[in-house]
Amino acid sequence: MRLILPILTLLLVLCAGSLGAAGMALMPAGQAHSSPDKLLAATIEDIRASKPDSALASVNRLIAMRPDFKLAYLIKGDLLLAKNRELPGFGGTRATSSQAIKDFKDEARVRLQGYLDQPNPDTLPAQILQLAQGQRYALLVDAGRSRIYIFENLDGEPRLIHDYYLSIGKNGLGKHSEGDKRSPSGVYTIKAGLPRQQLTPFYGAGAFTISYPNEWDSTQGNSGHGIWLHGVPPNTYSRPPKASDGCLVVANPDWQAIAHYIQPDGTPIIITDHIDWLDREAWQAKRHELSATLDSWKDDWQKLDVNGFLDHYAPDYLNSLGKAWVTAKQRNITQKDWIKVGLSDMSLFLYNNGNDNLAAITVTQHYSSDKLNDVTRKKIYFRQQAGQWRVVLEKNLQSTPVLALRKD
Repeated sequence: MRLILPILTLLLVLCAGSLGAAGMALMPAGQAHSSPDKLLAATIEDIRASKPDSALASVNRLIAMRPDFKLAYLIKGDLLLAKNRELPGFGGTRATSSQAIKDFKDEARVRLQGYLDQPNPDTLPAQILQLAQGQRYALLVDAGRSRIYIFENLDGEPRLIHDYYLSIGKNGLGKHSEGDKRSPSGVYTIKAGLPRQQLTPFYGAGAFTISYPNEWDSTQGNSGHGIWLHGVPPNTYSRPPKASDGCLVVANPDWQAIAHYIQPDGTPIIITDHIDWLDREAWQAKRHELSATLDSWKDDWQKLDVNGFLDHYAPDYLNSLGKAWVTAKQRNITQKDWIKVGLSDMSLFLYNNGNDNLAAITVTQHYSSDKLNDVTRKKIYFRQQAGQWRVVLEKNLQSTPVLALRKD
């Protein structure tokens, strides 16, 4: 219908521009609805089919489900006005700021994108290549799509079980300093749930702290604090994809659902600008590549090959450690009759940081030699340089080894 063409044009272009024709398989009319985003898609399908009355019924159901969904009211208003006049554009007759209209457009685009362009169930995320045994679940944020994905650990492999709409910092990813209104990018841990009585209503259903800055952030001079995963104020549902001062923000019912999958000080959360969904063969190839890199590092150590071992470290990282560290490592290796290294309880994560491809590996290292036995939990960062993965940061996660026995 010509009268509602502006709404149809706007919302379908918003989706098609991101998804392409293949992504426009909208939900069939009459299908059961169970979420706000599904009802939003149903409304657009009704508009697409030139069924304004059905569209109005769909958006009314949406408002009944979420009375605080401002975007739904804007669409309803346009549908009602379009019965009497042709609208100049989305929300165009309302005394609403141009920034507010842009925010609603952005929200409509990413919500529909998330609903219409679901990951292929046969694909796996390149960012999660292996989960340690104690990590029952993992969270993965795709900032470009404003989604947070929940994965279950099935024998070390991630299996997608849920995803939710999410807002990040007003200035996007790449947090560098206090007050820059950016969310961090990297591999972190959900640290703790904050007591509800200590939170103001601004944080909605609750808040979890995130381990920003991590070890890598500190080496890069990234500062700031107070990055949380939290809910929204009461009577709030709609918000732009970029709306926080740096925190990760989800609707209150979504926060409550996500909280069931979080083990404080144990659940990993990976934040990236986009997720690379790979078929199983390509995913396994990346996993093998990184595992083989770690095995090569371990094997050169066990062979007492000092030069081969040190070649696994980036030259700039060795320079930062200093000649004393290199000399001590050379002496520690060459003065042993034998060394054995075992690796267990390992997690493998990939992410992009600017122009760098980074891998964050957490592993329990079982070291033994003719002079010393110990077990240490480690965090190792690798960076891909000229097609080769090299260590750019190595940290023990305990101040003392889990177990140490010196042989006299």
